[in-house]
Amino acid sequence: MRQKELASLSLEELWQLFPIVLTPHQSTWVNWYKKEEELLQKELSYINRISHIGSTAIKDIWAKPTIDILVEIHKEKKLADFKNAIERCDYICMAESCNRIDFNKGYTLQGFAERTFHLHLRHIGDNDELYFRDYLLENASVAKKYEQLKLNLWKQYEHDRDAYTSHKSDFIKHYTEKGKSSFAGKYNVHI
Repeated sequence: MRQKELASLSLEELWQLFPIVLTPHQSTWVNWYKKEEELLQKELSYINRISHIGSTAIKDIWAKPTIDILVEIHKEKKLADFKNAIERCDYICMAESCNRIDFNKGYTLQGFAERTFHLHLRHIGDNDELYFRDYLLENASVAKKYEQLKLNLWKQYEHDRDAYTSHKSDFIKHYTEKGKSSFAGKYNVHI
């Protein structure tokens, strides 16, 4: 029922209900991720890799208090075969294509729950976010530049998630490529 009710809202209504919110880094985010990782490992029959991605994985920078999780499965498996198991973990499917499925958890008709998650289900190797995360972890000055970019965009695009994301894309793309050069092949798993 929740999914149908949320799906019936217009984009503008969703953006009002779920605005961009940034907060200083919270040490509890790591524990939230670990608990969710344990749940997903237990409930999903086959995961190649599960990773904490996004700004909540970067210490000392402001972030949206939403834990981003990347779940990678073998390329021979169908993503759709995992959809029901993920939804049984209280996730709502928000976007689906043949090579990616995105889920949210902690989104209610009253707004954000105490803990919110975005789960990105992909095939192994579709993982640029890992290179971006690791580059920021290794380069504190770049992480702070990313924080400043987000803070500058926050209030202007508080109720326009697409514009907020779009204005970060060149920065993310640039440092993802630097990450791929720095950590060449680190996450390319041939299973």
